Amino acid sequence: MFIIIMGCGRVGARVAQMLVRAGHEVTIMDVQSSAFNRLGPDFKGTTILGDATDQEVLKRAGIDRADAFLAATQGDNRNIMSSQIAKHVFGVQRVVTRIYDPLRSDTFAALGLQAISPTIIGANAFYEELTGQPASAAAV
Repeated sequence: MFIIIMGCGRVGARVAQMLVRAGHEVTIMDVQSSAFNRLGPDFKGTTILGDATDQEVLKRAGIDRADAFLAATQGDNRNIMSSQIAKHVFGVQRVVTRIYDPLRSDTFAALGLQAISPTIIGANAFYEELTGQPASAAAV
């Protein structure tokens, strides 16, 4: 698979490394060149300096042939915008978005986007560790 990742923070860099090691073709983008240091010197993917909310940058990254797109920046709004562009403008079939605000998860679903919220995942894990009970019993 050819996968484009927006955001080379801790999560984006780790996912990129995992995907490359598994044999996938990966292009990772960030607005700060220093972010690519997280990838290490042996990273076999491609890095692009730029913002994935810019369609020209996405074209340069190869969005026209991407099988999947991951938005993993720290900003919910940038993640939303770039994911919508990838899915609805370029027709990328598999689009996954990191969203911190759990209230926005329903909005993402309505837009046809798969959202993962580390806030929800973390809260559930803490609840389960603290109580010994499944978090589903106390779902908000």
